Amino acid sequence: RGFAWFDTGTHDSLVEAAFFVQTLANRQGQRMAVPEEIAFYQGWIDRAQLVERGEALAKSGYGAYLLAVAAEAAEAE
Repeated sequence: RGFAWFDTGTHDSLVEAAFFVQTLANRQGQRMAVPEEIAFYQGWIDRAQLVERGEALAKSGYGAYLLAVAAEAAEAE
């Protein structure tokens, strides 16, 4: 998906980085640095394992995100 580098050595630059992450999550529905998602796309875990982890956290937005990633991958197959 890409990457962005922020020098967060000042208060203003740290706030700018935080707003970037918030905007990405709110407007595009993407999360950053999700270990399970990275593991899935790298082939370290399969879709069933991703679903298992998502279901274990299903009551949270994080779990819902993992399940959405798994569903999107299933549709692409």
